[in-house]
Amino acid sequence: MTEARVYLAVALDVPLPGLFDYWHEAPVAPGVRVRVQFGRRMMVGLVWAVRAGPQVAADRVRAIEAVLDDLPPLDGDWLRLVDFAARYYHRPLGEVALPALPPSLRQPAAYTGARAAGGPVCRADRRPGTAASGQPAAVPPPTLTPGQRQALAALQALLAQGRGVALLHGVTGSGKTELYLRLARQVLAQGRQVLLLVPEINLTPQLEQVVRARLDLGPGGLAMLHSRLADGERLRAWLRVVRGQAGLLLGTRLALMTPMPRLGLIVVDEEHDPSYKQQDGLRYSARDLAVWRGHDLGIPVVLGSATPSLESWRQAQRGEYRLVSLAHRAQAQALPAIRLVDTRRAQLEQGFTPQLLQALDQRLAQGEQSLVFLNRRGYAPVLRCASCGWVSQCRQCTAHTVLHRAPGRRPVLQCHHCGDAQPVPRACPVCGDQDLQPMGRGTQRVEEFLAERYPRARIVRIDADATRRKGSAQALFAQVHDGRADILVGTQMVSKGHDFARLGLVGVLNADAMLFAQDFRAPERLFAQLMQVAGRAGRRLAGADVLVQTDYPEQSVYQALLKHDYQRFAQAALAERQALSLPPFSHQALLTAQAAHLADALGFLRAVLEEAQALPQAAGVRLYDAVPLRVVRVARVERAQLLIESDQRRALHTLLQDLLPRLDGLPAARAVRWGVEIDPQEI
Repeated sequence: MTEARVYLAVALDVPLPGLFDYWHEAPVAPGVRVRVQFGRRMMVGLVWAVRAGPQVAADRVRAIEAVLDDLPPLDGDWLRLVDFAARYYHRPLGEVALPALPPSLRQPAAYTGARAAGGPVCRADRRPGTAASGQPAAVPPPTLTPGQRQALAALQALLAQGRGVALLHGVTGSGKTELYLRLARQVLAQGRQVLLLVPEINLTPQLEQVVRARLDLGPGGLAMLHSRLADGERLRAWLRVVRGQAGLLLGTRLALMTPMPRLGLIVVDEEHDPSYKQQDGLRYSARDLAVWRGHDLGIPVVLGSATPSLESWRQAQRGEYRLVSLAHRAQAQALPAIRLVDTRRAQLEQGFTPQLLQALDQRLAQGEQSLVFLNRRGYAPVLRCASCGWVSQCRQCTAHTVLHRAPGRRPVLQCHHCGDAQPVPRACPVCGDQDLQPMGRGTQRVEEFLAERYPRARIVRIDADATRRKGSAQALFAQVHDGRADILVGTQMVSKGHDFARLGLVGVLNADAMLFAQDFRAPERLFAQLMQVAGRAGRRLAGADVLVQTDYPEQSVYQALLKHDYQRFAQAALAERQALSLPPFSHQALLTAQAAHLADALGFLRAVLEEAQALPQAAGVRLYDAVPLRVVRVARVERAQLLIESDQRRALHTLLQDLLPRLDGLPAARAVRWGVEIDPQEI
């Protein structure tokens, strides 16, 4: 008697196109996870469809090892989101779907052996943990300004309409968060869920406290998702959201891919931030997928920023997004005065002009806090021998190593690309001179100088080095908020989202580093960064100052910054982009190749270029020459890129759909690893 078989198309997290055939004795619904044998590996896959018959010979189709039924099928809304992301970013379905799940739900070992005990979901239900870290005292809502009331009415009209995208452009300190909270309260009252995205993990604790104090969510009603959560914490939070127990999900970009059965509103705070673009694996933009998800579900999406991305700003100018503006701060204080300090004729002391040092003296005397902003961590960008010109170089990358110093530890030279670290040599490895000098400065060196100049001042440094341990960033920010710091030294980690009540001065060092970068987006990022960090000052204090040290005060970026004039900057930048057919007036894809030798990477991309040029779809795109990346070698791997561009998004994707499946068959592909990035943010 022939055994009855139902053939299933299963998505697996493997770098191979298409779905994989398996059989089971009974139908299995799409969205159910299964355990299968793939080659010699046991894997967790996701049933995508039931097939009438196998796509390969029936005798080659394996049986499903087990149906993992500890969860209901993942809903159709989420499956559509995964399907769109896979098609748009040209990645296999399994590479999109499985990494979006908590790690334990995609590990076969979590369901086998004596310790499995019913699977990770059952174990999580037996050990629910704490859904909330204490409920703060309820805080009454502040009185809205006339500008806030007008903006709220426009956003509520979007809610009533039930769909669409609003771009909330509000100056720093204008009360955008207050509007998010009021919209969330309205949506939650309707029994719907809210997704609130922030660009960085360090912004979640402060916002969590505000949300808990303002919204009566009850036990477990607020869930947080980000990459620093332990696997068990992440699974429990994810389950509360998927089951509809949590009404509000606060998280970073990975939270966007969470199934939410009653989703009614998506808010993307600081929508311009590059952190919303994933830089490994599936290189997706959480902001862009949020807009698509809102459109698919027919729910409103609010994008908020003081410095919107030029892509979003153009959509608003075209009427695709509803532009809602907040031109004034919510508190009585005006925006801080910005001054450009010309460093060309100044006598600098460890990178500080006399004007900035005098301003620091004044704020310390007044008992106010100051922020020294330098977007470069470490002690110095490079170590140099004055005798022969030797400079510290990574052993594995074509990049300089950065000098790092820490109390009680021997100084090291660390590569910020591959992470390789080595002790500082006692003498120059070329000429033997023992007088090696640090060149330039990072946040550690600035902290050291300020500690020597102001021995009584309480100085706090916040950067990636100072916040490596879990909870360390929250503790350092608490010092600043509680008034236990006089001078804050920080990188971009401190430039957005934080409300420092006693901050009266911001000093910016080395802003010019981004002015002449090769990436055409560098001026936009510089302007946004400076506007954001300037906005930390004077939120509760009158008479705040921002001093920006520069060799190029006449540059248009700085001139627009002087007047806090985002619209002036955006208008000029968009005109320049349009003249050069750059995004958002064109659409791009970046093919990258990695190999042991640069010649192999370039050879593969040149073969790709020839293959693309031979296709009829190439008529609607611009194909550029293959070139090495700016940092050619990282971790002993050489890298090159090929840019493909088109004025029409459809033309670009039509070419890629035909081109990409051919690439593994090219003879040159055997020596390389290659990938494609859609809408690249760094070129």
